[in-house]
Amino acid sequence: MRRRNAVGALLVAGLACATGSTAWAQSGAAWPAKPIRVIVPFPASGATDLISRVLAQRVSQDMGQQLVVDNKPGAGGTIGTAEVAKAQPDGYTILFTTSSTHAISPHLMPKLNYNVTRDFTPIAHVADAASVLLVTPSLPVKNVQELISYAKQHPGKVNYATSGNGTIVHLNTAAFAARAGVELTHVPYKGTAQSITDLASGQVQMLFDSIPTGMPHVASGRLRALAVTGEQRSALAPELPTIAESGLPGYASVTWFGVYGPAGMKPELVQKINAAFNAAIQSPEVATALAKLGAEPAKPGTPAQFESMVKADSARWAKVIKDNHISLD
Repeated sequence: MRRRNAVGALLVAGLACATGSTAWAQSGAAWPAKPIRVIVPFPASGATDLISRVLAQRVSQDMGQQLVVDNKPGAGGTIGTAEVAKAQPDGYTILFTTSSTHAISPHLMPKLNYNVTRDFTPIAHVADAASVLLVTPSLPVKNVQELISYAKQHPGKVNYATSGNGTIVHLNTAAFAARAGVELTHVPYKGTAQSITDLASGQVQMLFDSIPTGMPHVASGRLRALAVTGEQRSALAPELPTIAESGLPGYASVTWFGVYGPAGMKPELVQKINAAFNAAIQSPEVATALAKLGAEPAKPGTPAQFESMVKADSARWAKVIKDNHISLD
């Protein structure tokens, strides 16, 4: 009997290795026994959707079970997010989302039909995307300090473009202006892509844009890049300093991407999903794919660390929104 058990154990271990995810298979759990639905509360082909698909493909390979991305856009991401809040906490419906739904929207939409702390289970922080500070070449500034000095000398005369009220682009600029002590004028567009022509021509003077969409215009000479918004220099534009190291200490902003489940998930299930995404973001192939989308893998962490990070991010944006009287009206 002992010999039979030993042989059986070796067979199980061998099968686990064959799946490409030894740690996952060795858990011995029946889950996942069917495809996992990954709700993305934003439109297809957007950054969140594309990043989710990179990770879903890798996790699917490792688990031997398909993660199916299901786009449920609308109302700034709140429709799909609310759907996950009402789902069964069995691990077969999870949310792939960003700062928008859990750190920003609660302060802009007081009547949300979900509660970010009560209705969700934090699972994993998977990626971050910094922005780049762009200015029109006609503006006589070459760095952040010169931009701040120019804005102080011309209060209200520097127009900044955004993708709309309450967006991360708007909040990034409002936070920048507050920390720098300058008065800037907001010019909202329906998307940052629509503002590039006006920025290049000098009708607006500055914009916080994603690195992949902004830097090609810098390379062509249409725009000038001053700095990136992350805490550290971006691997996507390593020649650019951070805003903090450019003379505005304490300023940092990234859009984070993360995975949530409905409230009430069993801790062991949360840990398994967390481990799967942590393994995925350590893959060099995933890092390369994310870089093309303007994102960098997060450091592998626990659900508790993810929850703590989101709380701090939420508190920071709550202050920016309140201090600048930002609303969606």
